[in-house]
Amino acid sequence: MDALFTDFATAQNHSQGYLLASTISPTPPPHDPSRLHAFLSSTNTYSLETDLRYKLQYNPDISPKLQPEEVSAWSEVFKVFYKFVGVLLPAEESEGTGDWSAVYESWKEVVRVLLRGYTGNVFDAWTIPCLYTAAKYLKVFAIKADESSASQRDSGVLVPGSEALGQEEDAFGNGGKNEKLENAAAEINKLFSACLTDRSPLADSRKWALYPLTNTLFALYFRLHSHSLCHHILRTLATYTARNDLPPLNLFPKAHQITFLYYTGVLRFLDEDYVAAETNLEEAWRMCPRESEGGRNMEMILSYLIPTKLITKHVLPSKGLLAGYPRLAELYTPLCAALRRADLRALDAALADAETVFIHKRVYLTLERSRDIAIRNLFRKVFLAGGCETGKEGLAPVRRTRVPLEEFGVALKMMGGDVGDEDDEVDGEEVECLIANLIYKNLMKGYIAREHGKLVLAKNGAFPGTGV
Repeated sequence: MDALFTDFATAQNHSQGYLLASTISPTPPPHDPSRLHAFLSSTNTYSLETDLRYKLQYNPDISPKLQPEEVSAWSEVFKVFYKFVGVLLPAEESEGTGDWSAVYESWKEVVRVLLRGYTGNVFDAWTIPCLYTAAKYLKVFAIKADESSASQRDSGVLVPGSEALGQEEDAFGNGGKNEKLENAAAEINKLFSACLTDRSPLADSRKWALYPLTNTLFALYFRLHSHSLCHHILRTLATYTARNDLPPLNLFPKAHQITFLYYTGVLRFLDEDYVAAETNLEEAWRMCPRESEGGRNMEMILSYLIPTKLITKHVLPSKGLLAGYPRLAELYTPLCAALRRADLRALDAALADAETVFIHKRVYLTLERSRDIAIRNLFRKVFLAGGCETGKEGLAPVRRTRVPLEEFGVALKMMGGDVGDEDDEVDGEEVECLIANLIYKNLMKGYIAREHGKLVLAKNGAFPGTGV
């Protein structure tokens, strides 16, 4: 207990929020790996309250002394934290058979007692890293509890409280697999609301916890596939930002900014607002420290930035970029090669091979749109292969701009395009439809001369963005 309260005293004396949060963290600090065991064995349930009050009220290392209401509030926090540790350690040492639902419920009690300290205006704003810790581990333990319950169900073990479900689960439900996660989202929402409604001046406001709590809620909602709730949070933050009642995002730690921009970018991506998604994801990528290149966070950003830029700028990732991310290279190298070769058959194969991963990340439908890029590249090759026509009156030859539609149809059929009719001949109307679609999307410039059966391309910039 001495080492824990030494850190507590240092944190109080110097207003070090993160050090204070480490005193109630379920993960012991590196310099004191046996902290939780030492804390649990340093007292017992009978003398716990007396020992805690002595450490808080009469600790000579704390200067200035805590106010009586602070002593009471922190005493309540450490009391429930002591009980929590008594539940956590056996679960961690049980090698997969621990009661993580009990761990979750015990930590939830810590969170609720901590929240009372803030809503009662007892804890100062510099202590809000404690809220980050509270929300973070509520999510962690909720996931572990749900996974443990699911594992017990799969093995035929009766989960406590599930007797009323009968023999069959709801056909459209998730079998209660996310029960704790949904509950955790509701609890963290209470933390979010308590910070949002704080009327203290911004310098001393709990609003400084909003973006970290938002990031935790985003993580929960994404796991629950409740993206609409993320939009509700974004609208709330936008409202408070518009009336200057929220600290600017750029004043928060970079880690919080990057996480917020990443989730916001993914939300815009799912909404098919690719321009906004590109802005958020590129900003998150730019802010990542260069020493983290090749790391998991930058890989997560690239997982959505690559398909986003494919849609907005028709840009493919370089081999050098993918080389630093082996998992992404495995997914995107075949796809990029197919697009560069304008090989529709290879493109379909690349999408099919990585279909499970792409669907899980919800990028499959977006990547399917890259088929337009492949067709554009194929038509560009047809255009270039057509060569030049003799110039008038001795002028230099000019590239042919009137291309028979049959040439595009043959090229499509050769490269795996589905443009055949019932007799396995090229369907001219299907070819015209594809060409019209590319012109509409500004991937080509020109018009179809149906009476002549030709595509008339612009003399300059026939394929925007390709230099042709």
